[in-house]
Amino acid sequence: MVKKTKQNNIRTRRISPNLTAIIGALVIMIGGFFLSYDYINSMRVSTFDSYGSTLYKEEDGVAVIEPVEPEEQKEETGSKEDVTETVTEAYLGYLTIPKINLKKGFFPIDSAQNNVDRNLFIVNGSSYPDIERGNFIIASHSGLGWNAFFRQLYKVEKGDQAIVTYGGKNYTYTITKIYTQTKTGTIAIYRNYEKTTLTLVTCTKDDLSRQTVYIAELTDVQDA
Repeated sequence: MVKKTKQNNIRTRRISPNLTAIIGALVIMIGGFFLSYDYINSMRVSTFDSYGSTLYKEEDGVAVIEPVEPEEQKEETGSKEDVTETVTEAYLGYLTIPKINLKKGFFPIDSAQNNVDRNLFIVNGSSYPDIERGNFIIASHSGLGWNAFFRQLYKVEKGDQAIVTYGGKNYTYTITKIYTQTKTGTIAIYRNYEKTTLTLVTCTKDDLSRQTVYIAELTDVQDA
């Protein structure tokens, strides 16, 4: 009698087919979630790749960033490890945004390291901070990748400051305008042409179809 009771207990502990099916479905759902998450994140980064080959110019009072001809595009980029091994050039300056604890160096406009997939990208044709009434344009990835230096830029608001260290001076800018645009291959930059400005561009958080533009005006210049 005792042996039969133990056998009955063992049988009752077996997992039912229905429970097995439920567990299997949960595993598939969780796996699908992580696969879709990786895909979305990769799309978030890839949709910004076009900024690696852009040119800045002004048309009818509106600054426009447009794709340049293929021969003017930057060289192909590698992995983070490849970049670390090949970078021997010194930074030209630094961008600091206290609100999001960002401090990142940038390279000259004509440098091979001036590439959105490696570093902050200084848009070709933009003006350095020491040019009066000029516009210094910096683009970078958002998202979760190692090169998403603007991942927290969405937290920046009007009135916040951004500091560009360049040529032995600190140029302090105040954010005056923030707006989004649909990604069409160009970006209209609406700024006060009587002011010296800094423009920051990145993908809009949680919206793969739009990009966000931050306009900041120069408010102070001090020795670094």
